[in-house]
Amino acid sequence: MMKGMIQVYTGEGKGKTTAALGLALRAAGAGFKVFIGQFLKKGSFSELKALARLEGVEVEQFGSGRFIGSTTISREDKQYAARGLARIREVINSGEYDLVVLDEINVALSFNLIEEAELLEIITQRPIHVEIVLTGRNAPREILKQADLVTEMMEIRHYYKNGVAARVGIEK
Repeated sequence: MMKGMIQVYTGEGKGKTTAALGLALRAAGAGFKVFIGQFLKKGSFSELKALARLEGVEVEQFGSGRFIGSTTISREDKQYAARGLARIREVINSGEYDLVVLDEINVALSFNLIEEAELLEIITQRPIHVEIVLTGRNAPREILKQADLVTEMMEIRHYYKNGVAARVGIEK
């Protein structure tokens, strides 16, 4: 890759992580080395089982596995996010990876689990070939300004509102 871009998938609609994983699949198929760091997540999701079968794709999770809301943020949540951001810095600066996905990083930012300035420093000082994807709702204005591509997922209708729970293979 000549020059890596910064991509942001944000918005209230479904599909941000799915879009990033689709890009990771495409990149792996092209022989790129891919790192996916999942903030706020912990557990065995269907996509992790599939990604484990792909050569050149590495996934790490940086979360407690429990729901994080504005009133439930703990010291442990901040520690997971800080360790995750330190690992992301290491991964990006290594220059070893062609594509780095920071899944749910925007949510971690919106809950002040990590410092926006630190993330901006990491992504703006990356090796030139590294493509970075940031997912999650509430992408901060400065992140959007730095991005080369911004896609906003907009919910028009969702079956969750009719009581349909997350389904294995579709949402989890």
